[in-house]
Amino acid sequence: MSIKYKRILLKLSGESLMGKQRYGIEAEMLQHYAHQIKILHDLGVEVAVVIGGGNIFRGIQAQGSGIEPVTGDYMGMLATVINGLALQSALESIGVYTRLMTALRMESVAEPYIRRRAIRHLEKGRVVICAAGTGNPYFTTDSAAALRANEIGADVILKGTRVDGVYTADPEKDPAALKFDRISFAKAIALGLEVMDMTAFTLCQQNNMPIIVFDINQPDNLRRIVLGESVGTLVEG
Repeated sequence: MSIKYKRILLKLSGESLMGKQRYGIEAEMLQHYAHQIKILHDLGVEVAVVIGGGNIFRGIQAQGSGIEPVTGDYMGMLATVINGLALQSALESIGVYTRLMTALRMESVAEPYIRRRAIRHLEKGRVVICAAGTGNPYFTTDSAAALRANEIGADVILKGTRVDGVYTADPEKDPAALKFDRISFAKAIALGLEVMDMTAFTLCQQNNMPIIVFDINQPDNLRRIVLGESVGTLVEG
């Protein structure tokens, strides 16, 4: 069985863990993602994961609350650590060795993120979960995903969403929206398509890091992607 992408960075939003709940972590969704990651791991794919925290707290929620924006961003980073711990536990419960690494130092619960150490974990077959974003306010977990993917030399960023790719408009609002199977960075920017935030997107463009946007809720999509099948939308060049 031929693997197209040997080392991948999987970007998961915190909201993806909510399932049908309004907030928090739904056990069924957590197990779903853990089993999808295990499939890749069993194929021999080196997997790093960047996970968001929007199911618990987003920095933008601090607006009007009396919490200053920088503090709100740090609170959002801590929320990603909670999600990272949950995903780590779910993976290890099904026999997948993991390392949770954080951009904010908290040695009692996770390793500090060190690039060379993260690469070594991947080479040893461990799933690396990167939490706490970049460790800096004003940067999203999209930016963290782009940064970590480039640092570890990933072959591709797989951005799991609830839609099956990039469209000309929001397909949940516009039934006439057309899906792209493949699109260049330049065209995505020219059309104003929101694949990732602009900081993350520019970093990927400058370093020729391809992005595949796909429906993470379809059980077989991750496996199909790493085996080279056309799934979702490929953004490159």
